[in-house]
Amino acid sequence: MEELCSAAEEAVREHVLSKVPSKRIETLNVSVEAEGTKPMTLAIDVDIALSQLMKDFDVQKLIREAVKDGFAAVEKHLRELACHSAK
Repeated sequence: MEELCSAAEEAVREHVLSKVPSKRIETLNVSVEAEGTKPMTLAIDVDIALSQLMKDFDVQKLIREAVKDGFAAVEKHLRELACHSAK
């Protein structure tokens, strides 16, 4: 579970930094929580504050895209684990 949370967090951070220069980010907090096993519940929370120079930037869209990438990273990681365990 820890690996899944780390993969999601890394994907979220990478997405944000691919869209916004780090010097324009005042705050970036990413929280990933996983509960249960079957089914597993995964929650990704992103708190971001950009500098005033980015006032016209769509932060909500950025968060939605970053969270989507986080879930995609978890899904990819789970598929890789499933492939390895099937061997």
